[in-house]
Amino acid sequence: MTKVLVVDDDFRVASVHASYASAVEGLEVVGVAHTAADAMRAVAELQPDLVLLDNYLPDGSGLDVCVQLAGSGCDVMLVTADGSAESVRAALSAGAVNYVIKPFGADQLVRRLKAWQRYRGRVRDGLLDQDQIDTAMRVLREGDRPQAPKGQSPVTASLVREALESADGPVSAAALGTELGIARATAQRYLAALVEEGVAVMRLRYGGTGRPEHEYDWKR
Repeated sequence: MTKVLVVDDDFRVASVHASYASAVEGLEVVGVAHTAADAMRAVAELQPDLVLLDNYLPDGSGLDVCVQLAGSGCDVMLVTADGSAESVRAALSAGAVNYVIKPFGADQLVRRLKAWQRYRGRVRDGLLDQDQIDTAMRVLREGDRPQAPKGQSPVTASLVREALESADGPVSAAALGTELGIARATAQRYLAALVEEGVAVMRLRYGGTGRPEHEYDWKR
């Protein structure tokens, strides 16, 4: 499980954000803090992988906490009502992986959390080449899109994306369509969108007879 710490001075808001994060498979909210000092103590004690951090805290700013956490091994996502350009620049300069403005719905935060999970999985360890870095950055930004591309169902797009990412190797549109219970042409349209987005690749598989078949694979 990936550990999340929620930091917000408002007890009710902190509880709501914790419930949003807890609803994401693979995430575990290990603590809630309401001050900058408590946040730093909780990070040292609980060793979270991600901190959801408000900027307005009673004993300091979340931006100061973000700066102090740089290099600590945990990522920071600002979740705040502070929409000033200066704060956004400061947060990104301090290494925040995202910046989410209150108020927002559960789906807005959940999309970004799931994208962060995929990003984290790609940069966990090892030596990365440029293509892997570019793909990881695209994956991180996936959650910022408010909806599926025009003409796509968000539910179907999510199913196709998750099925391709979890596949053991290249798959055809026909095979994926059968697995998900959708038409081959529909699966191919959604797979082509992932290729255009840059998170998947398409290759031709040549058989003994007939035309070559398109196969799709997640960029790893």
